[in-house]
Amino acid sequence: MVDATAGIVDGMKGFDPWAPTDPLGEALHLLRMNGAFYCRTEMSAPWGMAMPAMPGHLWFHVVTAGRCLLRTADGETRTMSQNELFLVPHGQGHALLSEPGVATPNVMDLPRDPVSDRYETLRHGGGGQVTHMICGAIRFDQPGARHLIEVLPKTMHIEAADAAPDSWMPSLLRLMASEARELRPGGEEVITRLSDILVIQAIRAWLDSDPAARTGWLGALHDPQLGRALALIHRRPDHAWTVSSLAAELAMSRSAFSARFTQVVGEPVMQYVTRWRMQVAMRSFEEGRTTTAELARKLGYRSEAAFARAFKRVLGVSPGAAKKRLTPAG
Repeated sequence: MVDATAGIVDGMKGFDPWAPTDPLGEALHLLRMNGAFYCRTEMSAPWGMAMPAMPGHLWFHVVTAGRCLLRTADGETRTMSQNELFLVPHGQGHALLSEPGVATPNVMDLPRDPVSDRYETLRHGGGGQVTHMICGAIRFDQPGARHLIEVLPKTMHIEAADAAPDSWMPSLLRLMASEARELRPGGEEVITRLSDILVIQAIRAWLDSDPAARTGWLGALHDPQLGRALALIHRRPDHAWTVSSLAAELAMSRSAFSARFTQVVGEPVMQYVTRWRMQVAMRSFEEGRTTTAELARKLGYRSEAAFARAFKRVLGVSPGAAKKRLTPAG
């Protein structure tokens, strides 16, 4: 008989044999994307469009020809030129426009031509100077990936001009622009995959260069001892972890480990363990592949009631309410 709960083990009891062995590498390994919206745009001045807020998603924009303005939710305006990439990691609403003062209708209200289930083309504007872009909204399903996205800055702007000639970005952008100019058979799949690679590479570049990536949760991932503790929690959320057992894994004293974890990560270790388990639970509910009782058992709780209490304490709603809201229909 097939175990209906077997799928829950995915993402809980370790990764595939070829997954990175360092904690930060594992976080990047989990950046598997689910594209909600990919669009190849051909805009002619004057033009404008508003990208709606999409909580839980990351917006990205790549200019493959021409230039435009990007106005963020707080009113800041930036110029984007050819071979530049802009990320809005937390899905805030923003606008793209050819020049100040133009109307910015919601992009979802503009006529778009579907190419495939995940890819569309959009042509819009007044017939003047042309700008070509690839835009998209993507989300990350794994709890570890979501945690990484949460600590990214509100916006990320990467210019190819700042990169070395032999770096990854100019080559990827040239390939993307070539595919976008003439959509050949399978071209939409090439562009969506290149988009995913660009996003991951941009995040990697930020992790390598920004001092903020060395603090808090990301700083803990860089730390040899705390990074190992986080990796153990992430791989085995069903294990009966205690402060003492985690400290023993690291050959640290209980008090030293507890104090250091709280100082660097920003919360006590057992609070982090519980919150991580609830993130795993939410993902399971989103995928509609488990009951509350099965999930309580798989996450190491002695009873469904104990799991329900922890779930509501951390997330503010009962497991039943969360499951009803998140489970796919059908």
